Amino acid sequence: MTFAFPAVLILLALPVLLLVWEWRRRGTVLAMPFDHSGARRGRWLEGTVKIANLGAPLLLAVAIVLLAGPQRPLSQGNQRVLSNIEFVLDVSGSMTATFGDGRRSDKAVEALQEFVGHREGDAFGVTLFGTEVLHWVPLTQDLSALKHSAPFMKPEAMPPYMGGTRIGLALRSVHRILANRPEGDRMIILISDGMSADLRGQGDKIAGDLRGDDIVLYYIHVASGQPQQEVYEIAARTGGEAFIAGDPAALQTVFERIDSMRPAKFEPETPIPADNFRPFALAGLSLLGLQLLSLFGIRFTPW
Repeated sequence: MTFAFPAVLILLALPVLLLVWEWRRRGTVLAMPFDHSGARRGRWLEGTVKIANLGAPLLLAVAIVLLAGPQRPLSQGNQRVLSNIEFVLDVSGSMTATFGDGRRSDKAVEALQEFVGHREGDAFGVTLFGTEVLHWVPLTQDLSALKHSAPFMKPEAMPPYMGGTRIGLALRSVHRILANRPEGDRMIILISDGMSADLRGQGDKIAGDLRGDDIVLYYIHVASGQPQQEVYEIAARTGGEAFIAGDPAALQTVFERIDSMRPAKFEPETPIPADNFRPFALAGLSLLGLQLLSLFGIRFTPW
């Protein structure tokens, strides 16, 4: 048990002193005709009266405890451990290529929206990249932000200088964002269809930086053929994996697999203090009732 104002408990010294004084005091001595008779002293009756007289100090002690604000820890059960998930989406010109019954970029956005719908409670962000990097949606738990920004995540909506593919630049930029998150797991889901020249000779450095900040990379290659070796190695070294999605169905399967590999985590929530007046209030009411009853006759009155 804790108290909101523990310093108030110092005042309990006063009722303790009153209890000692009340138990030991003799009061005013009054000689009665039977004092020198052979009658027994009536120690049980004396003890009963003394106990009855302790009611007032005890009530004072209860009042002081209530003023101190008694509290008890209230558990809230389990809370979800936040996962910070950054989608890194390629918006170069090649992402407009046919992909099933749509385009690579459109199917990628649809798949990530479906993925987000099953991960309520996590924080999501979107970074678009080509030759340069654009942090489109900051990490947020507001899923509507991702929904409303999705129509603008199209290659044709990008400026001309976004036409290339620089995966290394995108990963370094996103790393800085996730490394500054104060809590939760950190994950990157990179979606691209191209080769990146700026990864050559940089894979070990990027993988080491991501791993050092506990950031896991999952790479989804939305094209036929194999992605470049550096991407495989970076994903593997961070504890993630690289996937090939040659059609929309395969892309959806990849997202489902990532969801199963990184399920939502829960941990016991830190208990919060809650007022705990009830037991002391009941004790006070009980003492008050006994005190009132004792005033009807259980007291030192020799007349």
